[in-house]
Amino acid sequence: MSNKKPSLSIALLPIFLLITLLSINVWIFGDNTTSGSNQLTLLISAAFAAILGLFYGSNYKEMLDGAIESISSAMGALIILLLIGSLAGTWMMSGIVPSMIYFGLKLLSPSIFLFAACIICSVVSLATGSSWSTIATIGIAMLGIGNALGINEGLTCGAIISGSYFGDKMSPLSDTTNLAPAMAGTDLINHIKYMMWTTIPSIIITLIIFFIIGLNLDAQVGQLTQVESLQDALSTSFNISLWTLTVPLIVIFMIIKKVPAIPALLFGSILGGVYGAIFQPSIIEEISGNISFSSLDYIKNSYIAVVNAMTVDVDIQTSNIAVNDLISTSGMSGMLNTIWLIICAMSFGGIMEKTGFLSIITNSLMKFVNSQKSLILTTSGTCLFLNITASDQYLAIVVPGRMFASSYKKYGLDPKNLSRTLEDTATVTSPLVPWNTCGATHSGVLGISTLIYLPYCFFNLISPVMTLIFAYGNIKIAKLSKDKITN
Repeated sequence: MSNKKPSLSIALLPIFLLITLLSINVWIFGDNTTSGSNQLTLLISAAFAAILGLFYGSNYKEMLDGAIESISSAMGALIILLLIGSLAGTWMMSGIVPSMIYFGLKLLSPSIFLFAACIICSVVSLATGSSWSTIATIGIAMLGIGNALGINEGLTCGAIISGSYFGDKMSPLSDTTNLAPAMAGTDLINHIKYMMWTTIPSIIITLIIFFIIGLNLDAQVGQLTQVESLQDALSTSFNISLWTLTVPLIVIFMIIKKVPAIPALLFGSILGGVYGAIFQPSIIEEISGNISFSSLDYIKNSYIAVVNAMTVDVDIQTSNIAVNDLISTSGMSGMLNTIWLIICAMSFGGIMEKTGFLSIITNSLMKFVNSQKSLILTTSGTCLFLNITASDQYLAIVVPGRMFASSYKKYGLDPKNLSRTLEDTATVTSPLVPWNTCGATHSGVLGISTLIYLPYCFFNLISPVMTLIFAYGNIKIAKLSKDKITN
């Protein structure tokens, strides 16, 4: 044991090990890294950090408690993940998602699909304040429509995530939108108004990019001639009805009315199962594997089908192979890899925090601050760094918010500059990191590797750049009055 304070180079060693092993995983396993290799890498890196911590005087029990506390802080997200898996299962077997896909194919063409998907997800996320719920509901339906139109999955997911995070970022109902001004020391309304200067141009550029890409999709999409056969397969296997769409509307209404995500998703999942029992008797028999000869048999079969849809793999067979892949679900079991990844990531973050390595790294960044511009740049870099290392967007908001609040005052900057920078970098880059809670969650929900959709999340990539353009161009950088600087 040593009482000597670890140096920056020592504090960075677990990070270097993590990045090295993750890079090897991507090289060897490709887009299948979240199936186990990344989880093991995070645990190895956490163990290495703990060994270093012990050498420099950290207490084993405190480090273990730190890992447990970190995992506990993500418990709500883990429960939401399980409920999202069950909701996806019951919404598929009840015909809700197939109906969305069926009607979406009628309304959306490839030329406007990406543009429309981004706008639709923006509106829903703005109304609900939740990018997670939007991606898990409307996003899944949009992905299904995009697949049916033959559009690249990465592009579709990029449009979904871009729109969802714009709405989440600008919604007064969003937890991160409330957290950022609270950490920076400003109020919610001023924070949202001030964010508009960087966020609106970012989403406009994003929509223009998706619109231009859409105009050039017609020549690339070879599956358009199969759209009618896809619709036929859906309408033959499911009772397609506008009535099923009342379920997502009810869930969205509940979230708008500030019903917490967990009860809202649980209710939506159960309601989807009820709708399945009412509207999809043939699907009930197919999933349960039993034929109903009486009302009692049908009730039993419905229970089996709903429980299976909520918990395990369900493959519904139609006359079209593409549709079979489209409507297969994994229920809660499909979320287990993601939950495993989050637990390992939070363990690493908790140990890095308890050993003091995170604070050493972030405090050292202050040495690069010598002006208002460099302060905003350093804040952005710290947020991105914490999204990668602490694997959680909340820590990426809270830690820099606490650390830099006094510095913004020292340099005469209004705290809403800090809150905007936190959102422009910490919130929007979290889904771009495969082992971050957001990146892992969306990858698991959408069934596509983070690295595949990352290049197409234009809003998430543009936002951090936009905040730096405004900082270095001295555009809309609010200053504190002299009396507030001295107080």
